[in-house]
Amino acid sequence: MHEEGLVEMAAADDTVGIDMSLTRRSALLGGSAAGAALLSSAANAGVAPGLIKRYALPRKLSNVDHAVVYRRDDEMVGWPHVMGFWNMGDGEILQQVTSITTRYGNADDISHDNLGREGLGSRSVALRSKDYGRTWEAPVFNMMANADKSQAKVKTIGDLQPIDFLDKNILIANNGTAFGDPKGKSVVRVSKDRGRSWGPSIPVPMDGLNSLHGMNSVLIRPDGTAMIWLMEVDKQGWSRHPCVFAVNPGGTDFHFMTFITKKEDPKGEADGDWQSTFRFGGHRWFYPRGYMLPNGRMLCVMRSQRDPRGVMWTEVYYSDDGGRTWDFLSRVNDFGSPGSLVRLPDGRLVMVYGYRLAPSGIRATVSEDEGKSWGPELIIRDDGGSWDLGYPNAWVTDDGKIGVLYYFNSKDDRIQANGGVRHIARSIFSID
Repeated sequence: MHEEGLVEMAAADDTVGIDMSLTRRSALLGGSAAGAALLSSAANAGVAPGLIKRYALPRKLSNVDHAVVYRRDDEMVGWPHVMGFWNMGDGEILQQVTSITTRYGNADDISHDNLGREGLGSRSVALRSKDYGRTWEAPVFNMMANADKSQAKVKTIGDLQPIDFLDKNILIANNGTAFGDPKGKSVVRVSKDRGRSWGPSIPVPMDGLNSLHGMNSVLIRPDGTAMIWLMEVDKQGWSRHPCVFAVNPGGTDFHFMTFITKKEDPKGEADGDWQSTFRFGGHRWFYPRGYMLPNGRMLCVMRSQRDPRGVMWTEVYYSDDGGRTWDFLSRVNDFGSPGSLVRLPDGRLVMVYGYRLAPSGIRATVSEDEGKSWGPELIIRDDGGSWDLGYPNAWVTDDGKIGVLYYFNSKDDRIQANGGVRHIARSIFSID
């Protein structure tokens, strides 16, 4: 996937000026009570010394255009963030989602643990826009089944050589077997015509790891190295370890390059006595997605959670050596994930994410210092019918706005089963 337009930005101070005399007075008084009294006195005086801008209340955006992209009343359609998203950079966008035929009789019908058990059928749905997401072509079903005959004998990346992954007509898809399974394996597929036809599945070597899970996160480095962000799951299934695999120009296979995080979370922020399926338990560091800034710094955006129905957040790691080593950069928000990152023409970074606590919907936040800190939340929409929404993919339009595609359910839908019909929607908005 070609991530467009991320750029280096100058550091920006995110605090309002502090009245140093009041600060010294607080130090003399000592203790947290003194600090509380200081802030209270400042507020009463109509002054806000030391107020951090990011603590402002969430602001609902007014200049937002919403549209339904794909909906069927008997289908649950979802998870665009991990199903395959390709931005060609010239207005053409390709999104793959999964559709599962669903009864919507009650909340149990739409439970993620029950979806598909009745054998009503499922299919992939490909959605394509050629005008920066303003309008969308008729859906194409089971896109990957359209085989590229020129790749009929391909078994490795080496069989594709010579191939230039910097060519925006060439796309890489990366997925695998059941997500989060301790025995998972990953594959890649290549399209040479912007996703209209695809080659066969090419296994990603395990390189001694216990399991590998692909989530359609691909970045092409400026030297032509193709990088995929994967996740290893341990034998028990509760420890997720994000990693990077890469194939250099002329290479024959993707291979392990590095882990992004520590092997175990030292704070144990997702630990717990989980008596649930893997999808509804606590996990730290998954859904890794890589981005590159023009100065060469790479960012990796990841999701963490204690409960996917809302207690989840987004973190950013960074690399200054081409993805070989990684360090923690920032936690983006209190709640909301997975996040999709874009860069505005003026250099600001914007993270868009699903927000699953009430009132549920889609939110964003802005960084003016390359992701080191993030401003107050911006509410794109808050009319969700339940927690079951989000997984966005975002892009920048030709007029400098932000487009975002996600799955959604509305509290105003005439069909309700713990929220409305799960469908694909898009929003185009300006943050100012």
